[in-house]
Amino acid sequence: MRRKQLWIVIAALILLNCLTIVFFLSKVRDTINDEVVATVGKSEITRQEWLNELESRYGKDVLRDMIDQKVIAEMAAKYKIKVSEEDVDREYRILQTTYSSPSENTKTNEKKWKEHIRNSLLHDEILTRDVKVSEKEMKAYFEKNKEFFSIPAAYHLSHIVVKTSTEAEETLKELSQGSSFSALAMERSIEEFSANEGGDIGFIFEGEERYPTEYLKAAKDLKEGTWSDPVKVEQGYAIVKLEGKIKGKEYSYEDVKQQIRREMALEQMKTSATTTTFWEEMKVEWFYGNKDIN
Repeated sequence: MRRKQLWIVIAALILLNCLTIVFFLSKVRDTINDEVVATVGKSEITRQEWLNELESRYGKDVLRDMIDQKVIAEMAAKYKIKVSEEDVDREYRILQTTYSSPSENTKTNEKKWKEHIRNSLLHDEILTRDVKVSEKEMKAYFEKNKEFFSIPAAYHLSHIVVKTSTEAEETLKELSQGSSFSALAMERSIEEFSANEGGDIGFIFEGEERYPTEYLKAAKDLKEGTWSDPVKVEQGYAIVKLEGKIKGKEYSYEDVKQQIRREMALEQMKTSATTTTFWEEMKVEWFYGNKDIN
């Protein structure tokens, strides 16, 4: 249940990040709507045509998401519902270790992630506010699912992969002389996916199979900001850099009690409900008409 909810948060954030451009660009709609943004031979595409297409494709979804966020805030205030910073931080730690890319590593994006996590948790609290779950049931659930309430140690890594040991040694030499790790990764790494991101491969942890086990062995001996000696891998040789680390943690029943209540309450509900369920209560009216809220 928790993994499904986290992926809903991820999907919502990705959608919002992709579609923010619609509203950013719409601010200039009235002043430069005839500006040409592309040409194909003698044909032109104006900014206004571009904006119209963006709005027709994505405008409804973005507006619904904006409304839902305000509805959640209003409902939470009305029923005096809150979620703790500890809950938000815990879910964010899980997201960091299960879904990570270079774009998620800035403080700005951390704030966005946590905002969406908070909204998701508030949404679930609002939905389940009248559902009763006994202490006995929650404790039994915790004992049965303890493995889901722990976070393994995770290492945020970057790497440079080259074909030969000679290339690896040359790369080490340049790093020791002050060259940028990310720049060298973009220039030299033969692992194209991460090379485009300056070598960043996100977080890895014990037991996962995306990268060689040697990466973790090397990472455990590194200090943040330092890199390893060349590591033999299938593609050739890798130099691994430790960008950061999240310490593993096992949560107690008291730590996750409210989370368990939410999950069990959601499972007890016979039908799933979305934020649009509360639109009428919050007196929502929107551009597309209240008969078309789905």
